Amino acid sequence: MSSVLHPAAPGQDPVNELARPSARYRPISSHLAITPPVSVVIPAMNEAENLPYVFKTLPDWIHEVVLVDGNSTDGTVEVARDLWPGVKVVQQRGKGKGDALISGFAACTGDIIVMVDADGSADGQEIVSYVSALVSGADFAKGSRFANGGGTDDMTRVRRLGNRVLCAVVNAKFGARYTDLCYGYNAFWRHCLDEIALDCTGFEIETLMNIRVVKAGLRVQEVPSHEYLRIHGVSNLRAVRDGLRVLKVILQEKGVRRAARRRPAAIGVTTVRGEVS
Repeated sequence: MSSVLHPAAPGQDPVNELARPSARYRPISSHLAITPPVSVVIPAMNEAENLPYVFKTLPDWIHEVVLVDGNSTDGTVEVARDLWPGVKVVQQRGKGKGDALISGFAACTGDIIVMVDADGSADGQEIVSYVSALVSGADFAKGSRFANGGGTDDMTRVRRLGNRVLCAVVNAKFGARYTDLCYGYNAFWRHCLDEIALDCTGFEIETLMNIRVVKAGLRVQEVPSHEYLRIHGVSNLRAVRDGLRVLKVILQEKGVRRAARRRPAAIGVTTVRGEVS
């Protein structure tokens, strides 16, 4: 892929480089710049209290923030516009996290799309690790709380067990090597959407994406990620109900023949949290 991370040349100012018409570098640090524009999609419903924490961690070099509003009544949209004046707001017409993400993906203009939850559980500073994995050759950068360097503060024993079992089933059925399955912090090249054809509305969309990228023969790299506790409010996730929906997706997908792989389905975890390999 032509879009890569570029180390700044000695004495080169990445900010001044942006002024050149031929350059599209976005400075990440004084020694590192990125060319592909990055879109961050945030599905939100009544998350006004959490958004200040979410936006505070987002790096200023991202191309755009797309907030998908699920008919909030607490001023979520107004807070988002105050925090990030250029935010692109998409009003969700349907219901469910999957529906919100699909709507947000359609509104993105960046080459890379990053999925971030609005409850404050994700650290936006990890985005550089996801982008690093993509520009290093991966098609899909999959966050993992159980890869070396990852972790979670917000998972009960029941959810942990369910995630482990469902992950093992997906690995066995589709030849994947995932360490985490039901996690919403992921990133991918926008062109991948043409190959995975998302068509579900609930929390199970994350599992569907994980399965279809493997079936499409896309190159997947897991990125260690730490999940924090939701800061305000109560999650709409229900372990048993949504676990059954995830299992239903797995059973529906298992009979679909996998496409011939262009590349390995997964590669080892080589991105260290907070650093660029």
